[in-house]
Amino acid sequence: MNPAEDGPKRVVRGSLVKVLVHRRTDRGMRLEEHAARCVRRGEVHELVTTDQWDPRSGARIDRVGFLGFAELLCGGVIDRGDLVRIGDTTVGTVLGFDACHLPNHYNILIHAARPVSGRDLGLRPESVVTFVQGRAGNHGTAPAPPGT
Repeated sequence: MNPAEDGPKRVVRGSLVKVLVHRRTDRGMRLEEHAARCVRRGEVHELVTTDQWDPRSGARIDRVGFLGFAELLCGGVIDRGDLVRIGDTTVGTVLGFDACHLPNHYNILIHAARPVSGRDLGLRPESVVTFVQGRAGNHGTAPAPPGT
């Protein structure tokens, strides 16, 4: 979010369609140069946690936990720094996007205190996923630990 340019935006809502239960320390994802992406209703994207915070274009992200796939229930804009919640759990903040699977889907990288999987958080299909506009200056701070 750039407070000099960005006004309020809608909450992007989705629903978990598949839970993933694994983690890796050698994934090799590459952060896209764009800090924001427009998304459409009906798209399905993968949700991935990481404890790495390096917002530079091309940054390598290795330590990851896979949460699952979410279908978006409305279009909108997802920005670096947006707060990600699944059900009642605050997962973390959007770091950015890895496009290795495009045009099929984005990997939405979520900064968290530690890489967690869908199993770690007890996720279930149909859980509500939300991306809520972040606050200015919230880009590099670690969110509350999962489950809080």
